[in-house]
Amino acid sequence: MLSPLLIWNKIGRVVTLIANDMGISSEKALSLFYRSRTNMLMRDPSTMLYTFGDRYLADEVIREYQA
Repeated sequence: MLSPLLIWNKIGRVVTLIANDMGISSEKALSLFYRSRTNMLMRDPSTMLYTFGDRYLADEVIREYQA
């Protein structure tokens, strides 16, 4: 599992991608990320979702929001 510091860095990169793709503020993107199923799954070590790329995770959050 990634260290907490690396998880925080990953979240920051994913949130930046979400904000840029959706044309929203970083604060709004962070809120969307934290309320997402992707966030919950990423924090579950058994899913190993934290090993997926930043772009994939950002796209998953955006897809959740659009659904």
